[in-house]
Amino acid sequence: MEQPAKKNIVIFASGSGSNAQRLLEHFEHHPEIRVAALFSNNPNAHALKRAETYHVPALLFSRDDFYNSDKVLQQVQAFEPDLIVLAGFLWLVPKNMLQAFPDKIINIHPALLPNYGGKGMHGRHVHSAVVQAGDQESGITIHRINEAYDEGEFILQARCPVLPTDTPEELAARVLQLEHRHLPLVVEQLLTAPKQSKNNR
Repeated sequence: MEQPAKKNIVIFASGSGSNAQRLLEHFEHHPEIRVAALFSNNPNAHALKRAETYHVPALLFSRDDFYNSDKVLQQVQAFEPDLIVLAGFLWLVPKNMLQAFPDKIINIHPALLPNYGGKGMHGRHVHSAVVQAGDQESGITIHRINEAYDEGEFILQARCPVLPTDTPEELAARVLQLEHRHLPLVVEQLLTAPKQSKNNR
């Protein structure tokens, strides 16, 4: 009997790619889901090497290709993604991609949105702002994306304490643990959960 085709994930990453690594590990031998490709806008992104280690196609693209043509869109479409995961990807996704994959692009943000979101709020910038504000908790938000930074529908938020003695780096490490724990599980749930009709929501 023929095996059903696996669901495809395409990852976009701009930097180290530790969340991409977690996805690559989690789905390497998964019976229903696979990472089909990883795309990056940064030739020095360690994420590209991580993908190659798992024999996953790793594609590099330029700002011009991304924003002024359909080249990247067509490359992504060739992998027939069921879900696109932005895992530390720093550029705003263009309209042609949003229209081609409605509700199929998700992002992970290292703070409890709507706080500490928006252009320029990524990585250490976020954790520094949280520590400076004296907040007692931080966390992650996994959300669908739209045409604005960090404003799409929330899928999951997970929290962790901010200690009075925390440096941005110490908080970052705690938040990263949440990212690594939750992102693969949310992706798996989105791709294996039975579709609900809108009337039943």
